Amino acid sequence: MFQFLEKAIIGMALLRMLSGSIEIFAALLILKVNQVEKALVINSSLALIGPIILILTTTIGLIGIAEKISLTKMLWIFCGVGLILYGVKSS
Repeated sequence: MFQFLEKAIIGMALLRMLSGSIEIFAALLILKVNQVEKALVINSSLALIGPIILILTTTIGLIGIAEKISLTKMLWIFCGVGLILYGVKSS
């Protein structure tokens, strides 16, 4: 009936909830300042948080399955995350 959640799952979910809460707070802050220049600064600040949360969540997930996956596959996953970040960043 009652399932215990893995620590990795709890950590990943908490990071995603933190990220979502920061996004909602930033949206409310943008509405409060009501100036395009300040809104752009707030929005640009969010560009730092997204990749950090992505990397941390992926790292926690990989630590959670470390004994089930080979080192080579872990490196491929990190390379994939790196390529995602590079693709999003480059114009």
